[in-house]
Amino acid sequence: MSNTYAVIMAGGVGSRFWPKSRERSPKQFLEIVGSGTMIQNTVTRIQSIVPAMNTFVVTNKLQEELTYKQLPFIPKENILIEPVGRNTAPCIGLAASLIHKIDPKAIMIVLPADHVIRNVDEFLRVLDQAVKVAEISDALITIGIKPSRPETGYGYIQFDEEPQTSNPYKNEGVLRVKTFAEKPNLETAERFLQSGDFLWNSGMFVWKAQSILKEIEVHMPDLHVQLKTLNQKPGTAEFRGALEQAYGIIRSISIDYGVMEKAGNVFVAKGDFGWSDVGSWDEVVRLASTDNDHNSIKGVVIAKDATGNYIDAGDKIVAVVGVEDLIIVTTADAVLVCRKGQSQNVKEIVDYMRRKQMNDEL
Repeated sequence: MSNTYAVIMAGGVGSRFWPKSRERSPKQFLEIVGSGTMIQNTVTRIQSIVPAMNTFVVTNKLQEELTYKQLPFIPKENILIEPVGRNTAPCIGLAASLIHKIDPKAIMIVLPADHVIRNVDEFLRVLDQAVKVAEISDALITIGIKPSRPETGYGYIQFDEEPQTSNPYKNEGVLRVKTFAEKPNLETAERFLQSGDFLWNSGMFVWKAQSILKEIEVHMPDLHVQLKTLNQKPGTAEFRGALEQAYGIIRSISIDYGVMEKAGNVFVAKGDFGWSDVGSWDEVVRLASTDNDHNSIKGVVIAKDATGNYIDAGDKIVAVVGVEDLIIVTTADAVLVCRKGQSQNVKEIVDYMRRKQMNDEL
């Protein structure tokens, strides 16, 4: 796969994972599930199909040094620093523009830095299928996950079970996308699950660099103009200044809204490889192993008459008595206590503290 490149999107702040996740060390740079940080695991997972020299990471200024430290085997020139977060469309457009300049025939695998994947072999098989389709077409391919429950925290993709005569990629497990759906309520999620033709939207993509750039030109002409300007200056002393200027103009918008929901050549590769976007502490709880009292414990914890809790004690001693179904996470300067099922609201707490300027390290 000499023409295959990986783009790892690593600029998020992970505010739902406060107090562990902070702006200078968000969740993708932490060991949230298992060993190794999430970004290290993401890069290691694809090393058999994408060499380090073809792997690009897009992050921000606050996390620049941490990225170099955690991924010392990635060439420094492959770590792209956004002046400010502008969602996934500018991030992907910037990487596609630079990669296309290096290799006009490049195929891109675009991955968030903070996902858990249990079955790596199956994951790589699905990527291989998608890459093969991208090699012979201008298709924009997203990876959809077979749903295991009526999840309200994910977006969904509806696929079309059209015949092989209408979809030449069907035998490769790549299906035409009918529509994208936003995060649903529980009733709608149950209906999606029962219908059998909806997948979770993983936010992972495969396409030719030139294909996504063409679609950006059609559907996001304002972004195209800025990318074209930047494309004249990569590797020069003026590039960072030009990037600052461009990002002061560029709209903040996702690649789904900006391109995927509008383009006519969008397909989905179905995946079932133990995926989670680990979007909240509740998802960590779902993935964690438990003891006989259904508690999941990290660190020194004394539990009496306590069941169904997730407790990360950090470097403290935590004692709990007579409580159930709590999430407790401690750090040197903060403690989170919330009931299971409520951790999506942690982001609101972080937003409140920012407004009150309660902590410089949020």
